[in-house]
Order: sequence, then structure tokens, then C-alpha cells
Amino acid sequence: MLEDWLAPKAAALESRGLTRRLRPRPADENLIDLAGNDYLGLSRDPRVIEAAAEAVCVWGTGSTASRLVTGTTALHDELESALAAYVGQESGLVFSSGYLANLGVVTALGGPGTLLVSDEHVHASLVDACRLSRSRVEIVPHNDVEAVEKLLAERNEPHALILTESVFSVLSDEAPLTDLAAVAAAHNALLLVDEAHGLGVTGNGHGSVHAAGLSGLDHVAVTMTLSKAMASQGGVVLGPAILRNHLINRSRPFIYDTGLNPPACAAALTALQILTAEPHRPAAIHAATTHLAAATGVPAPAGPVVSIPMPGPRETVRAAELCLDNGVRVGSFRPPSVPDGVSRLRLTAHAGLSGVDLDRACTVIVDAIGQVS
Repeated sequence: MLEDWLAPKAAALESRGLTRRLRPRPADENLIDLAGNDYLGLSRDPRVIEAAAEAVCVWGTGSTASRLVTGTTALHDELESALAAYVGQESGLVFSSGYLANLGVVTALGGPGTLLVSDEHVHASLVDACRLSRSRVEIVPHNDVEAVEKLLAERNEPHALILTESVFSVLSDEAPLTDLAAVAAAHNALLLVDEAHGLGVTGNGHGSVHAAGLSGLDHVAVTMTLSKAMASQGGVVLGPAILRNHLINRSRPFIYDTGLNPPACAAALTALQILTAEPHRPAAIHAATTHLAAATGVPAPAGPVVSIPMPGPRETVRAAELCLDNGVRVGSFRPPSVPDGVSRLRLTAHAGLSGVDLDRACTVIVDAIGQVS
């Protein structure tokens, strides 16, 4: 039965060069990594590892239950308070992934009385959250503030939610947050900003919302992942305390999911402490992205991602394979993972890259692109 059902779908993907395959990596591979999201270079920092190991000894390997049963520890509380203070928000609530944080807040605020206005380039987690929300959903052209304002002004719903990312995950461009916040305030709407690629990177690490002076406003809320700059796992929703209380009582991905494990909490908390004590790290990310962008002939990005358009999906995969053969791992993004339908090599910089590594990576990438173009 499954063969008849799924084999034609697999063949269709293969014919278009869109088949995905898992490629396990060894712990000791000797590569220059420009594909992962360890933006601050902390995932192997001894201080972060030690904190996670100590948490295992104190709390065990898992949180044992949902957050409302026994899954909330002192580490969860400390992490939520530290993150909120760092980005200038009143409160925070930790979920077991960034994906669930987005699902949790949008579905808890959604429903027939809420209009969702979503940028066409938002992450899949927000797309899925819209689909599950039971709300009317309107997709607007990328970073089109006028389109957002028109929909808000003409709506019949009493509530509205604007969905965007601070730094978009593929093109690495920034949202017009100040303008969107002003539109939200004028039309009694909430602006929800996914800072997955902003935390630890933009605003000297504090994120784009903080840099724009929008932290702590009652019509602006933020989601973040702990799996990128924080070198751990999990997600968080940050905003007014009344929103946190609502999520505790109404967010199904929070209520019914096992809490984030204590070692992950400890790792993220320690990474945040390192970022606070070593504020030079975000500048190193931007220096690396500027270097990569200049070498590959694309504009310097606002965030940590250098996005290189490619002729098609097969060329993208082949270029990534050539890079890997020469000791450099890069991302290969193809439809439907690219919002504009253009296949791309996706390079993610991190603070630990040396000048020698960057020069070597640039040589390999440019050569690979030349071979497939």
C-alpha cells in the first residue's frame, strides 16, 4: 500500500532535484562549518558544556513531565527571567523548541475573532501556526507596510496579529519593525516578531526589537529560539506578563508538551551569560558575513546569513557537494524552503571563524559555484 502511495511522490521529487536526505555527521569532522546556526560559536565552549553536564547531575536528563506538572525547574525560571531582562521584555515563557513557541503563541491568540497578517517570507513554523489558528489569514508581500495597514484598517475582527521576522532566515534582510510597530499601535493590533536570527546577532546581541527601541511595549511581543546563538535547544515567547499568563493557560503546545530538559536550560543560560560578558562576539559575526558576501559577489546582509542565488536545485546541491569534498560545509536551500522560489547556497557565519578559515572557505565556494554555473 505505501509503495503505491508514496513511490510516485518520491519519484516526482527526484525528477525535480528536490529530494532531501539525512547525512549524519561525525563528532570529530574536520570541516569549516558554514551551514549550522551556532552563530556565537558556543556549542562546544567548555563553559556551556560544563553547565549542561552539571545540570544532568543535579536534575537528571529530562524534565520528567509537562511544565504545569513537574516539568518546571528553578533553571526554567532563571532562564526566562534572564532572557527577558537581556532583551528588555517584562517576562518570558520557555517552550521545548522555537517551532513550538511560534505555534504556541499564534494559536493561543488566534481564533475567529483574530485577523492574522503574515509576511510572505516568514518561517514555516509561523506558516503552520496560521494554518492551525482558526483565524482569517492574510499574506502580504514581503516587508509591505502599506499592505499591512490596509488590511488592519479594513478588518472586521476585534483583534489582529502582525507576523514577521526581525531578520529573515533565507535572504537575511531586516523587517521594517519601527513602521510595523507604529501601524500596530494605530490599529489596536499586536506585532509578533520572530527573533530566531536576531538574538545574539543584531543590536549588539540584544536583537532587532531592542535595537529599534520597541522592547517592553504592550503591543509588541517576541519569539526566539535557543538552538542558534544560544547553542542549545528550545524556544521562548517574550512580552507583557499578561501574555505569559495567557499562554500558560491557553497554549496547547505549552500545556501538553514535556518541558525543555534542564541541561538545555543550563546550556542556554550559560551561553547568555557569556554573551553578556563578551559583547564583542556579535561584531565578529558581522565581520565574517561581510567577508563572505564580498568574496561571493552578493550584498552584505543585515543578519548572519549570506544567500547566494543559484541557477537551479541540481546546481545548488552539486555546488554544496563540491564544497564538502573540499572541507567546507554550506547549506543548499531549494523549493519549497526558499520563499522566492530561487535555489540558493546559504552560508551562515559564526563568531569563531578565523581569517584563515574565511579565506579558505571563500576560495572553495567561489570555485564550486564556477564549476556548476
